[in-house]
Amino acid sequence: MLLHYRLQGHGPAILLLHGLFGSLDNLGVLVRDLQRDHCVVAVDLRNHGRSFHDSQMAYPSMVTDLIALLQHLSLPSVTVIGHSMGGKAAMAMALLAPQWLERLVVLDIAPVAYSSSRHQPLFAAFAEIAALDIKQRQVAAQILRAASINEGIIQFLLKSFDNGQWRFNWPVLEQCYPAISGWGISGQWLGPSCFIGGQRSDYLLVDYHPQVKQQFPQSVLHSLPEAGHWLAAEQPDAVLAIIRRFFSEPILPRNSGTI
Repeated sequence: MLLHYRLQGHGPAILLLHGLFGSLDNLGVLVRDLQRDHCVVAVDLRNHGRSFHDSQMAYPSMVTDLIALLQHLSLPSVTVIGHSMGGKAAMAMALLAPQWLERLVVLDIAPVAYSSSRHQPLFAAFAEIAALDIKQRQVAAQILRAASINEGIIQFLLKSFDNGQWRFNWPVLEQCYPAISGWGISGQWLGPSCFIGGQRSDYLLVDYHPQVKQQFPQSVLHSLPEAGHWLAAEQPDAVLAIIRRFFSEPILPRNSGTI
């Protein structure tokens, strides 16, 4: 089964990976700029968007999906940019299949295990919406608000809600959430890596920088003041400036470690 994707622009290839509950449209602000001189392949990861549903949702499986897509597109190597869960998928790809990567850009996530209950209020709200057979977005929004979900996140989620159906496979995401929030992939990748976090987010804390450097020793880390987890939407110009500067640096010869 092949992931759903959208290909835009011409030039060196970029693979763009969204986060949990998202889709290939989420990082459109990056696509609009990068497609000027790159071939940008935005994908819906498994159990998201228009891609296939599956009972498995682990990073090695996601890497297998991405390699199959690159083979289908005859792309021998790419720069991978991933946000949140997509950033973990990108890191997993660098560690498990390093020969496919030129560069790695990770947006607001670290190679660490996060709390397995972080998104439990969302899953409870999804279950309530399903049990009540809610069809209308405004009613679904009321249930999410009653669960004290941030309004920005509610509006983000509702983009994937259509006539009572979510475009992401939330029951499987809930079942596999320990694997999604966790991190059990070892090894090192010695290629060029760029990590960008938001100072108002708790996903790429300074406390996590040693773990980043342990697995990605050639990484450079940036922290954007006043930016939260959705840093590409909040500060797109700053994120793009960092990415463009990172792209301008030469790629040095390396030996890549694998697990």
